[in-house]
Amino acid sequence: MKVLPTLLLILAGVLVGGTWSLHKQGAARPAVVVTGLLAVLATVGGVLWLLPGEA
Repeated sequence: MKVLPTLLLILAGVLVGGTWSLHKQGAARPAVVVTGLLAVLATVGGVLWLLPGEA
């Protein structure tokens, strides 16, 4: 199913935007860091899912 990694990458983009928005609004550092980490995890998950592996 190629739709799941695409959804993960879309989620990563939304999270990156949310991280940037939180940063610009002066949100608390933990909120910005957690949102950024979730964006990184979603990106890594989407990319790793697309890599060829054992079938």
